[in-house]
Amino acid sequence: MANIGIVGGTFDPIHNGHLLLGRQAYEEYHLDSIWYMPSGQPPHKKSRIITDAKSRCDMVSLAIKGDEHFFLSKFETAREGNTYTAQTLKLLKEAYPGHEFFFIIGADSLYEIEHWYHPEQVLSSVIILAAEREYLKEHPSVDWQIAYLTEKYSCDIRKLHCQELDISSEEIRRMIGCREEISAFVPEKVEEYILCHHLYQEVS
Repeated sequence: MANIGIVGGTFDPIHNGHLLLGRQAYEEYHLDSIWYMPSGQPPHKKSRIITDAKSRCDMVSLAIKGDEHFFLSKFETAREGNTYTAQTLKLLKEAYPGHEFFFIIGADSLYEIEHWYHPEQVLSSVIILAAEREYLKEHPSVDWQIAYLTEKYSCDIRKLHCQELDISSEEIRRMIGCREEISAFVPEKVEEYILCHHLYQEVS
C-alpha cells in the first residue's frame, strides 16, 4: 500500500506553483509519491481550446524530470470525452485498491468545490489536502471553509501549509501572448518547450 498525492489540472502550461504544492504535500504528509495528472477535456473549460494532451504531458514530464518522487499520470488523458474529477477518483480507487489517495488542491478550489460535478463523491472518496491562502474579504478563512465542508460532507480535509504563488496558467498564457518574460514562473525546460513549439503565441 502506498500513499499517493494527486495534483490534477489542465497544466496549460504547468508552472512553479503546481510543483510547489506537490513538494509541500510530499514533505508535510510523508507521501510515497506525487502523481501529476493532466486532465483530458474538462467540461468547465469549453470556452477556449485546450492545448493538445501530448504537449501538456510533455511539459509536465519536463517540469518534474529529476525528482524521483514525482510522476506523470496519463490516467485522464487516456480517456475520451469530458473528464470529471468525481469519475476519475472513482476509477483510480478501482484500479489501485491498495493505495490511499490524497487529492491536492489550491485554496481557490476549496471554495469552488461545491460547484463541481458530484462534489459529495469527490469529498468522500479521498483525503483532500488544501493549500493555505491569505485572507480575502470575499471568502471566509481556509480553516472556516474546511470546518464547513467537513461537517456538511463528513469528509477528511487537511490544510497544506503552503502559500500559493500568485500566478496562474491563464496569466502565463497572456504573458506569452504579450511577449512578456515568464522565466520566473515556469521551469526552464518548460519555457524552452513553449518557445520551440510556438505555444500560446496569441493572447487567449
